[in-house]
Amino acid sequence: MAKYNSYIFKLLNFCIVATALLFAACDDYLDVLPDNRAELDNEEKITDLLVSAYPMTSSIMLCEMYSDNTDRNDESSAYTAFQPLQEQAATWQDVTTTSQDTPYALWDHCYKSIAAANNVIFAIDKLGRPENLRAQLGEALMCRAFCHFMLGNVFCKAYSPKTCNEDLGITYINRVLTEVTPVYPRGTMADLYRNIAADIEEGLPMVSDELHSVVKYHFNVKAANAFAARFYLYYMQDDKSNLDKCIEYATRVLGSSPAENLRNWEELGQISINDGQRANAFVSADSKANLLLLSTNSYWEWIYGPTAVGFKYTHNDKIAETETVKSRGFWGTENNFYFGINNMNEGPKVLMYKLAQFVQYTDITKGIGYPKMMMPVLTTDAVLLERAEAYALKGDYQKAYDDLTTWMHSFTKSNYDVNAELLADIYGPKEGSGMFSTKGMDYYTPEEPTPKKRLDPDFTVEPGEQENLIHAILHARRVMTLHEGLRWQDVKRYGIEIYRRAVKDGNITVYDTMKKDDPRRAIQLPENVIKAGITANPRD
Repeated sequence: MAKYNSYIFKLLNFCIVATALLFAACDDYLDVLPDNRAELDNEEKITDLLVSAYPMTSSIMLCEMYSDNTDRNDESSAYTAFQPLQEQAATWQDVTTTSQDTPYALWDHCYKSIAAANNVIFAIDKLGRPENLRAQLGEALMCRAFCHFMLGNVFCKAYSPKTCNEDLGITYINRVLTEVTPVYPRGTMADLYRNIAADIEEGLPMVSDELHSVVKYHFNVKAANAFAARFYLYYMQDDKSNLDKCIEYATRVLGSSPAENLRNWEELGQISINDGQRANAFVSADSKANLLLLSTNSYWEWIYGPTAVGFKYTHNDKIAETETVKSRGFWGTENNFYFGINNMNEGPKVLMYKLAQFVQYTDITKGIGYPKMMMPVLTTDAVLLERAEAYALKGDYQKAYDDLTTWMHSFTKSNYDVNAELLADIYGPKEGSGMFSTKGMDYYTPEEPTPKKRLDPDFTVEPGEQENLIHAILHARRVMTLHEGLRWQDVKRYGIEIYRRAVKDGNITVYDTMKKDDPRRAIQLPENVIKAGITANPRD
């Protein structure tokens, strides 16, 4: 891996971290009344407030640390975690800190964004929903749904058609609040997803590409449809009727020629990683693959990226070689990837360098400011794999193979087609043993890891062809979205048992297990929220 001037960056990064911490605290949600309806009396003011309807905090760091993309590295006693935040998240403890990337920051920023969206909706309702505010109303409804969806994915269990009427949701705020620090019941996951669906179905037809000059920083038509596709993939029904909606919305995004709308991974892989050039291209608003970009306050690039911090818990060689970017997949090996896989010099990090940090200075002379990260939260590449998953679960296998083939041709140099025989050879039952094994794959164990983990979702996955397809799709998504937080949602949705492992000199020691029914899969609410009277997530 190129050095990225890593150790020159190290001192700079620690200095920025130290100064940024002084500015990282957030105001408590509803410390002051959010009701500023009187000011929203014209189109310009209403449109301007929509900027505040997008959260400034990402859930990526939490989700990656909680997921099976993380091991503890014990090769050196000098390896440390990046603040208590990383230590607590990586060891599945309840996070008690309140800086950037924490449950506190996510909860606070999402509900503030929801308050802004509600103020826009109320103001437009008060004006009689005029036609010239139709796009603003649609965007506000999508933002409200999106923020609640983010909160649900972190603080709740995965949506289950079996237990949704008992599982705790999070409070769905769909009106302007006038009380200071009100306490509302959390409701159930059934309530949460029903409300999200209602906002999507009402808001999506009103979203327009004409409202903003740079549409990728707001819910545009394709981004709204991409969000709807992901939501309905997660909103599993007993009869799997939700998958039809996932496919419908995904197809609106991808069009009749999906390959033309994907990221140009070959071109991206040729861009230098130095000075953030490749990372900047990855999050460019000019990329046809990027549908919605959000600027967030985050330390994540320092933790996952080419900096000498956070070495204690990382995506390391052991995971990379046996489960993710260096493992054998239906595309072949890592040599077939257009996008380079990099090893951190003198440290246990294996990374795809695609998310870079920048600083929003509060005092540029003194070098004081917030570490920020631009995040592509919705992309055409992710939509394609989501549609492939929906096709696979519906039993429409050929269309799933077609989507996987399109993805593989875009992301890798492999130019053959994906089919049942190929996936059976990779993900089917293992034939032979040891060096004589040429086909298939054993199920994962923490000591003998493979990409194939036992699936135990609250919906049916048939053994054989359908299961092979799902393993292939989960493998592809895990590789492509490494460092982006989506793996944690797949672990939850598919009931995948995961482990906390310590790795030293290539040897593995398991020190914790998270089973399908482990209550820690719902990350604990912030301490101040629980003290205010909102029901905490249960713990053993």
